Amino acid sequence: MPRPTEINFDGLIGPTHNYAGLGVGNIASTQHGGQSSSPKQAALQGLAKMRLLAERGIEQAILPPQRRPRIDALRAIGFTGDDADVVQRAAVDAPHLLAACYSASSMWTANAATVSPSADARDGRVHITPANLCSQWHRALEAEETTAILRQIFCGDEQESDAFVVHDPLPSTLQLADEGAANHTRLCKPGAIDQLGLELFTFGRKAAGEQTRQPLRYPARQTLDASQSVARRHDLLTEPMFIQQNPAAIDAGVFHNDVIAVGHENVLLYHENAYVDTATIMDQIKQRFTETTGEPLVAIEVTAAELSLDEAVRSYLFNSQLVTADTGRLVLIYPVECDESPAARAVIERILADDNPIAEAHVVSLRQSMNNGGGPACLRLRVVLTDAQRAAIHQDIRWTPTLHAQLADCIERRYRDELSPDDLRDPNLIAESWQTQSELQQILGLEL
Repeated sequence: MPRPTEINFDGLIGPTHNYAGLGVGNIASTQHGGQSSSPKQAALQGLAKMRLLAERGIEQAILPPQRRPRIDALRAIGFTGDDADVVQRAAVDAPHLLAACYSASSMWTANAATVSPSADARDGRVHITPANLCSQWHRALEAEETTAILRQIFCGDEQESDAFVVHDPLPSTLQLADEGAANHTRLCKPGAIDQLGLELFTFGRKAAGEQTRQPLRYPARQTLDASQSVARRHDLLTEPMFIQQNPAAIDAGVFHNDVIAVGHENVLLYHENAYVDTATIMDQIKQRFTETTGEPLVAIEVTAAELSLDEAVRSYLFNSQLVTADTGRLVLIYPVECDESPAARAVIERILADDNPIAEAHVVSLRQSMNNGGGPACLRLRVVLTDAQRAAIHQDIRWTPTLHAQLADCIERRYRDELSPDDLRDPNLIAESWQTQSELQQILGLEL
């Protein structure tokens, strides 16, 4: 029988990683906007996380940074001249748009796509819908290249194969705003990721004109229409659940559901203020999970008394990764910021002491990504594959010690130690970044 594997596809942080404060509703992003970043440190921190998981038996794969700066995008909005002229004019007239075209945000692959494994799909194939990310321009620029990368990895540049379907992104309209797997959770019977699971789609707002509770401070990014469209495309065997985020959580900085809840196998770790009417929603999830798998759901609630919404956002506890190690034990991979928060640290200690499947916790330092608003879970896209499906994907992107060394060498040689907002106007950064990104793609065996 084929042995299923959950592969974490991590985004390699690119050489133009900078703090421009572009993420509306992302508090860490806006707080660090205008500061200097370290692309080299950021990329090495991401690689270190991949090694940590790989050493615990969690299979890793790597997606390359996308081509930045996007000079073509600046030309499309009226900037002219040679590449250096375009950058200089944008730096004077619209520095925020220049920063958007330099953004390395494709590193957060939790937003790359929504993935349904073959066990959940009626046609027995893995279904992948790249996110359109149309709520913010710097992220909307990712959709076309993300689609091309995923098709090359899974289908050899084709849209579909016998094992995979990589759909087009949804139409780029605010009614169909889709943020990918950051608002998608799959639960399944423990130790049986190849069996039918229950898929949860979390949304922030309904279609225009429908009366629903809305956040007052920050926009809700994911729409119900988008979530339902993705689920229809994937033609799921069991009816998925559509759950609304708590508007108060969005206003506290919970721009994606993976900032306030994380699920894996039969475990759902969540904040009591994660959803609209969380208590009722959790009763429904528990019932549907048991109907689907025949097993009880292990629901681990963190109360507001234990951890306020503000502290949940500051510590990014819920943006931890829940993974199954080669020992069969569930492991929580959490950001170092949790150790710096007495409340978050106390929650972790309570979870480890309680009777639940989470048996271990390991800390990672991702300060550079965290300062831009992305923690451990933001950096990975989970894909469940059988042995046959795993053998059918592009192999050069799978993590090995040799690949790790090759990528680390490129980062050490080519990435800048520091990048300030003013550096984005440096014409030398254009070719420098493109050459680095090309070398990384060659290492990963991709042609884009």
